[in-house]
Amino acid sequence: MSLVAGEVTSTAGQVEGDQLEALAASIRSAERVFVSGAGRSGLVLRMAAMRLMHLGLNVHVAGDTTTPAIRAGDLLLVASGSGTTAGVVKAAETAAAAGAQVAAVTTNPVSRLAELADTMVIVPAAQKTDHGSGVTRQYSGSLFEQVLFVLTESIFQTLWNHTDAPAEELWLRHANLE
Repeated sequence: MSLVAGEVTSTAGQVEGDQLEALAASIRSAERVFVSGAGRSGLVLRMAAMRLMHLGLNVHVAGDTTTPAIRAGDLLLVASGSGTTAGVVKAAETAAAAGAQVAAVTTNPVSRLAELADTMVIVPAAQKTDHGSGVTRQYSGSLFEQVLFVLTESIFQTLWNHTDAPAEELWLRHANLE
């Protein structure tokens, strides 16, 4: 546990605060928020979507059967360590073509995903194929995904802190069909 906690703390501490503030502002100003990611990054973004919904935001997970079309005024939040995950890049291209804003979390500031992003957060973690880089002792993209989780929870907390909503109000939106 100390290895994982130490790496997460160190890496999260290197994420630029201005980038996090810009992401929070993008989410706050969007009419609707859509999330898209593959694999474990996608799972983290699904958790983030749940928290944003608890705040009362209009949030959708790309690919779900009830997800509407994205349009101008909306925000697509995507995550890909490499910045090259085909489905995630395609979603960002579609969102940009529709006039929506794109916010990306990645390790790769020179990727196609980064090019498409209006707002970008760089996580200084190893990419999943970057074995033996010395950035992490953990397997594959674990560090990126862990920091992505902490980052999205921090964004949620920041957004919540800017409201007067008590926890009891958020709880009323919590799933009751579990």
